[in-house]
Amino acid sequence: MNKTKRNLALFDLDHTLIPIDSDYEWGRFMVKLGIVDVDSFSLENDRFHSAYQAGKLDIHMYLRAMLTPLAKYSRQQLADWHNLFMHEVINPTIHPAARALVLEHQKANDLCCIVTATNAFITAPIAQLFGIKTLIACEVETTDGNPNSPYTGNPIGVPSYREGKITRVRAWLDSLDYDWKSFRHTYFYSDSHNDIPLLEKVTNPVATNPDKKLREYALARAWSVLELFKST
Repeated sequence: MNKTKRNLALFDLDHTLIPIDSDYEWGRFMVKLGIVDVDSFSLENDRFHSAYQAGKLDIHMYLRAMLTPLAKYSRQQLADWHNLFMHEVINPTIHPAARALVLEHQKANDLCCIVTATNAFITAPIAQLFGIKTLIACEVETTDGNPNSPYTGNPIGVPSYREGKITRVRAWLDSLDYDWKSFRHTYFYSDSHNDIPLLEKVTNPVATNPDKKLREYALARAWSVLELFKST
């Protein structure tokens, strides 16, 4: 296959393909289930969310806070809770316009990937819902390195956040014997000013349901602005 005939389509997830922040909502869901302290965790979750929006998030501290509760429960119990989370929180938010955007790239045989700063435990089932086989997310350590073993509560590897998204995408492309120049066009869809580094890396940056900072940045550079839905 002639690699130059194919495009690369990268998608952020939260507020881009779905109109909510799945990481923040999972935190709220843990509070609802009673598996974390209601008062302290709710305050911490809100504080981290505000820091992310301001571009001041300590990603390592945040990951440890979000992943620590996972180590207390079996993978089966976590899977059961996550299925409930998908049913109650995620599935009702999936918008036809987001599905259509992904499908458009898939029908064109573009190489598609979700690149998110949210951890893989939360996001893997959501990527599957969109039919996107490749997910780059913050990885979760297991007790013996087996992906099906219990979680330790620690993150592992380079977090896919800000410049880390470029690092992780580059490593993935290397594993496929591709680089940025292997594609006719490279797209990245994102809502967040935190993703400006990766948006600047592709040939076709698309500010999607953009926050205020990204909207201003995109308009100043004549980037495409796409409104799939109204984020919440």
